[in-house]
Amino acid sequence: MANLYYWLILLLAGLFEMAWAVGLKYSAGFSKLYPSIFTIVSMIISMGLLSYCVKFLPVGTAYAVWTGIGAAGTAILGIYLFNEPANFPRIFFITLILIGIAGLKFSS
Repeated sequence: MANLYYWLILLLAGLFEMAWAVGLKYSAGFSKLYPSIFTIVSMIISMGLLSYCVKFLPVGTAYAVWTGIGAAGTAILGIYLFNEPANFPRIFFITLILIGIAGLKFSS
């Protein structure tokens, strides 16, 4: 049960990674104050949660899952928030990232 706790914290870290990645777009190169503050705070929280998790989970797996959540989630948010392409190849490869994340979690 304790192991599940660390995976949930890692999921939260990945969500904050998505937040700061999207925040970069809204901050317009850190030229807008409030989006820039949001982005920096999200970066700190994301990195802090990841660093906490790697004390208890394999570092390679934790890092891959963290970046995978961030990459797939940010791509999905880009489609939703910024009208980025939602074509078949893009959705297919986002799905592969999510399958890889699940595979790493279940193989650890």
